Amino acid sequence: MVYFMMANGFEEAEALVPFDILTRCELGCKLVSFTGDKIVEGAHGIKVICDMNVEELDLSDAECIVFPGGGLGTENLDKSDKTNNILKFALDNKLLIGAICAAPSILGKRGILKGLKATCYPGFEEYLIGADIVNERVACNDRIITAKGAGAAYEFGYALAHALGCGNLAQTVKEKIY
Repeated sequence: MVYFMMANGFEEAEALVPFDILTRCELGCKLVSFTGDKIVEGAHGIKVICDMNVEELDLSDAECIVFPGGGLGTENLDKSDKTNNILKFALDNKLLIGAICAAPSILGKRGILKGLKATCYPGFEEYLIGADIVNERVACNDRIITAKGAGAAYEFGYALAHALGCGNLAQTVKEKIY
């Protein structure tokens, strides 16, 4: 299962495009609300009904966790006490972690990107502590994938699909939607 961490102010394309790609690749995906209920409002006013609230989250079936960006969304995820527990579980269990736009800063501030290639939305590089910052749309490491922003949402989704073992299906999905 792939869990998308959703907080008010998330960038809609950075959450919903990769979610759609992974779903088309026949991967189970769920949206997890950090708002106290199941409705999360994006940076551009689009409201999304999530599958569960973070208090209900059980990561025992998780393969991957994804942090969409958006300045306010990232800030809300970063300050949540649940984020540290989720990241600890993901690291301890060698889950794939994806973060796009401002969200790689969540990983960088916690030292998770030390020695790894990473990219982010311009202006957030200072928070990628210890990372080898690259000017690429998507930066892939063994268990961590970061992406630059909304314009890279498709590439980010395909990179996650490849890392989750769905490379051939991801290529088929890519051909069908282009």
